[in-house]
Amino acid sequence: MPDHASDRIDLARLRETLDGPWADVRNAHRDHLDARFLPVYGETGDQARERITRLLSELPVELGIASAFPTEYGGRGDVGGSIVACEMLAQVDLSLMVKAGVQWGLFGGAVAALGTRRHHDTYLRDIVSGEIFGCFAMTETGHGSDVQQLRTTCTYDPQTRTFDLHTPHEAARKDYIGNAARDGRMAVVFAQLITGGRRHGVHAWLVPIRDAQGRTLPGVTIGDAGAKAGLLGVDNGRLSFDHVRVPRDMLLDRYGQVAEDGTYSSPIENDSRRFFTMLGTLVRGRVSVGGAASAATRSALAIAVRYGDIRRQFGTPDAEREVLLNDYLAHQRKLLPALATTYALHFAQAELVAALSEAQGGDEPVDEHRQRELESRAAGLKAAQTWHATRTIQMCREACGGAGYLSENRLPSLKADTDVFTTFEGDNTVLLQLVAKGLLTGYRDEFGSLDGWGRASFVAEQVREMVLERTAARSLIERMISAVPGRDDEVAVTDRGWQLKVFEDRERHLLDGAVRRLRNGAATKQDRPFDIFNDVQDHVLAVAAAHVDRVTLEAFVAGIEDTADPAVRALLSRVCDLYALSVIEAHKGWFLEHGRLTPARSKAITAVVNGLLRELRPHMRTLVDGFGIPDAWLHCAILREEPLRQETMAAHDAAGDPQAVPA
Repeated sequence: MPDHASDRIDLARLRETLDGPWADVRNAHRDHLDARFLPVYGETGDQARERITRLLSELPVELGIASAFPTEYGGRGDVGGSIVACEMLAQVDLSLMVKAGVQWGLFGGAVAALGTRRHHDTYLRDIVSGEIFGCFAMTETGHGSDVQQLRTTCTYDPQTRTFDLHTPHEAARKDYIGNAARDGRMAVVFAQLITGGRRHGVHAWLVPIRDAQGRTLPGVTIGDAGAKAGLLGVDNGRLSFDHVRVPRDMLLDRYGQVAEDGTYSSPIENDSRRFFTMLGTLVRGRVSVGGAASAATRSALAIAVRYGDIRRQFGTPDAEREVLLNDYLAHQRKLLPALATTYALHFAQAELVAALSEAQGGDEPVDEHRQRELESRAAGLKAAQTWHATRTIQMCREACGGAGYLSENRLPSLKADTDVFTTFEGDNTVLLQLVAKGLLTGYRDEFGSLDGWGRASFVAEQVREMVLERTAARSLIERMISAVPGRDDEVAVTDRGWQLKVFEDRERHLLDGAVRRLRNGAATKQDRPFDIFNDVQDHVLAVAAAHVDRVTLEAFVAGIEDTADPAVRALLSRVCDLYALSVIEAHKGWFLEHGRLTPARSKAITAVVNGLLRELRPHMRTLVDGFGIPDAWLHCAILREEPLRQETMAAHDAAGDPQAVPA
């Protein structure tokens, strides 16, 4: 693609491609969220909380996260639109996004997903309208990601026909709970259900914690979680319960019911399966967190790329002017691979949102196998997106030099506010283990336990087919892979089929190796299942990461295939090349160790990557402008100086002045 190709890119067509099927939701946010909704730099925690609470009441229900609720309760029944709304709010103010996500995604979403008609009719309208502010009280001081082991208890008393909600010790205190410290009047509280002397696992109750005047109710203790690194506008708090009486009908009983006499019943007999089914209905929160992290990453890249197009540093002997930052290969090496990965993750997120919307947007219950796939994909992408956000926003901060450290240039708040996203909705390492265990589900279902792997025959092809069927564009991918000639060294590294084959082969090899190690461990440590898994944990995490890389590449390829504009399609294809080859380059040690690359081909990949950087350099601004982030939303002082700097450059160029832009 020649350097002047950027002149042929229709930015509107690129934005259409990226905006996807919920372009109307994105445009509504762009039109409605004005300067009132932008962050205020330097405010105190109390000021931030006051501002965010006020702004939450000014968000139109039909515009934002609450759109997921059924129309009869004030929503629009639009699951995908609500997730896209999270992305858009994240580009304006992450505190506002998180506060709204707690209210309508977590608290309201739990009432909708885990409650029944009587809960919906009684509470959902007021939750949607913001008349009732609420909390999602799951995490405990002693148990975060391991929700199944929560220590809070809720014991049914048939004499009073109420539950006794109790925090038995400090480690069982509900911690880091959004909306708790200041605004929440009710909380969805997760606890161990006990009736008739028997535990039935974790369930959820709708529990009042404050009265209409904001006073803490008897038996409830509310504390402030304290100062945080970011998200100052979110009132995180702590909740404890001292034998609080909860009416029987406040149990959110879609998946487990307690009769007046204390008899427990459930449509799902197995406690563990019931627990995971309940959590699976809440997967939208995890998808929203990943999407919001990616949205913040896009904002950071837009700032860094635009700054790199006006900031000059150091001169060359044969030039009168200093060199633009974006013209340095080292700078391109920072920004462009990160930009390519951001594009790839954007298409992967869009595919996931569409699948989730289809699954949860209808009246039919979600097939268990499909639900498991969605949960696994959501877990893996959330980990990839949030880790990428943490790395990339820091890199963008450095790419802007000292200016990137000033609050007025937005990057410090983006960095601080997104840092916790790697532990939101589950710690990323735990989530990757969830992905890996999902890939091994066929074995677990077949043999029942790890012990079985040591005795049963291993059929690798069954696992491979199980893994590879998990994609929305399988037929397209298979056609591309089947067209690749037999010898790798005869195929260009930019051949899409070869790239897909390499990603698939890496995942297969890692999975086969993990299963072999698990089988060997089961044969020698049959009575120590923890050691069997723990000894291969590093390998299992590598399997999950390779899986996420593959599904991300395949989503990018499918997105390009659906792009109608030829110039946009060609540009995206080169960005996809950069993503694929950057991943291969980052793991070249593995590919060399396992004979997948020769040293010569490994060197060739680095050369091709550098060539792609030069080719894409003229398109850097186009690629970030394609995100469609309004200038005002970036809220960045160095970009407000951009027009002045450009005018100064033009004036000095006309005068032949070598000091066009001060260093």
